[in-house]
Amino acid sequence: MGKNKLAKFAEMAHFRNVFQPSFEEMTEEGFPLKGMWKDRFFLNDHPIVAEFGCGKGEYAVTLAERFPMKNFIGVDIKGARMYTGARQALVNNLHNVAFVRTKIENCVHLFSPGEISEIWLTFPDPQMKNSRKRLTSTRFLDIYSSFLQPGGIIHLKTDSAFLFAYTSRLVQLNHFSVLAQTSDLYASEIPDETLSIRTFYEKQWLERGIPIKYLAFAPGCWVPLIEPGEEFEKDPYRSFGRSARN
Repeated sequence: MGKNKLAKFAEMAHFRNVFQPSFEEMTEEGFPLKGMWKDRFFLNDHPIVAEFGCGKGEYAVTLAERFPMKNFIGVDIKGARMYTGARQALVNNLHNVAFVRTKIENCVHLFSPGEISEIWLTFPDPQMKNSRKRLTSTRFLDIYSSFLQPGGIIHLKTDSAFLFAYTSRLVQLNHFSVLAQTSDLYASEIPDETLSIRTFYEKQWLERGIPIKYLAFAPGCWVPLIEPGEEFEKDPYRSFGRSARN
């Protein structure tokens, strides 16, 4: 591991807005903020919005700046990336945003039923070879069901036509309520200040002529979910290893 990463990890260990619990701390001891995020950290009763796979935290931080009447939590396993957003939040004195360094599947140990009002999935790896790893798969939707409040919304913003097609079909199969859907966000007429936020990676895709897809849906009741069985056309560029995309 490079010295720069080690320095970031050392500094981030003292950030008041970053939590890096071990698996044992979450499962055996119990994460102390589970069910208590509003009372013990945010100190308000505002809705909590989670961003999974938050990367550098740009989206979570910008949302926190634009929507002070909401709380935001970014989750990612990549601590070196998360450092950027966490530090920016501290510098800008934002008290309505926090970050947790852990795997997204561990979020069942972070949040209580109904604690999260919305979920953002911003440019996740489409995982074209393994459906279980897709953040919109039935496996992950089952995880989200343990803490997303009734009527809660899931937002997917992606450059991947593959992931967009897969998720759209999954939503259709399971009769979820579609709130917004477009295969070319910035050519659409969806008026939403939230969607105008463009991350570092998003700007790269746009510069390469790749349209941004957006899907917002509300799962409603969590009956046993159906996984799409058909094949979807794979992206013509590398969808894994973001820095290696054409």
